[in-house]
Amino acid sequence: MKQLSVLFFTLLFTQNSFAQKLNPTDFTQDLEYLKDSLPSNHKNLFAKISREDFVKQINKIETQANDLDYDRFSTELLKLIVAIGDEHTRVWPNYDRFLPIKLSSFKEGYFVTQIDTSLSKLLLTQLVAINNKPITEVVNQFEAVVLSENTSFFDVNLMQVINKPAILKGLGIITNINEVPLTFKTTDGKEETINLKSIGPKNNLKPVKPTQYSTLLSYKQNKNYWFEYNAENETLYFKYAKCQEDTSYPFVKFNSDLFKEIGEKNPKKLIIDLRDNSGGNSAILNPFFEELASSYINKKGKLFVLIGKTTFSSALMNAVRFKRYTKAQLVGQPTSGNINHYGEVRGFDLPKTKISISYSTKYWENWKGKKGPLLPDQNIAYSIESFRNSKDEALTYVYQQK
Repeated sequence: MKQLSVLFFTLLFTQNSFAQKLNPTDFTQDLEYLKDSLPSNHKNLFAKISREDFVKQINKIETQANDLDYDRFSTELLKLIVAIGDEHTRVWPNYDRFLPIKLSSFKEGYFVTQIDTSLSKLLLTQLVAINNKPITEVVNQFEAVVLSENTSFFDVNLMQVINKPAILKGLGIITNINEVPLTFKTTDGKEETINLKSIGPKNNLKPVKPTQYSTLLSYKQNKNYWFEYNAENETLYFKYAKCQEDTSYPFVKFNSDLFKEIGEKNPKKLIIDLRDNSGGNSAILNPFFEELASSYINKKGKLFVLIGKTTFSSALMNAVRFKRYTKAQLVGQPTSGNINHYGEVRGFDLPKTKISISYSTKYWENWKGKKGPLLPDQNIAYSIESFRNSKDEALTYVYQQK
């Protein structure tokens, strides 16, 4: 599947200077435009919501027009999209402020994995409250604006929006978007609250990440695809990070080099890592599947595919193909993408607020009769302690298989 919504991601931090000039008529006109345009463009908008309920929800937002500002309006649109229930149909507001922090989910909770250098002491501490509200309550409130039927999808997308003050304000969690009280639990069990100032796209942010992002194998190279042979474990590791052609290293050439390495090293195991792959064009991997079909490595106990919460869209389609047509064992966590789903994304902008809407134009039935995410054969629960010690539980599991 070709992902055509990549540009929408760039809109997350676009300057929103016009937001203050909006009036109730602007909101109403955008809602009427959305009411007409989304059903006529979407492949099947009413797969999970009735036309009547869709119209009712839009009309309900219109009744609040006099009390809306840009933040509340965009939050109400997010709620509408959740009711539609299509993982590829999204709202992309033009947020002009964000908190300079990124979080990652572990089995123990949510931990800081990127922050400004000035606050580096907070790296790998646990977020336990926002504006004195326990994080569990905050997460429950976000279910109104992030699709939560697929828990992996919810978890991944929560991490992308929880640092947006506009959404926190729209949900009633905070009132001041310029400074947000965050409470962290440090490694010694103590709690510390800081008032984190939000920043705009033009800033002097100097982000820092934990050193684990340079020591763990899966983060070793920042490329669409790469491989590395481990002589000690006699294992060949193939990282497939993006379903996207690298023009400087075409996949056909890469694939030839990969199987040449397999022929020369004769590895006992081949690991394909799809955990961080959120999609692109599923056909990129076709040469690999064709070569794999006749390879000795396509056997149970030799072929392993790592999947996870970020495995989405075209990467999910590749993972389903591994499950159905190869001898691979899937290791990791359920995918954020559902096996059968709407996709092939297009989009339009609302005329007044300029908020971007992405929508699906095709239904992908990758495995007839299947519902929900693709599940691993061996589930892995990633812990913060293992991460602190630069241990990858999924790779450890594969290495230990006889």
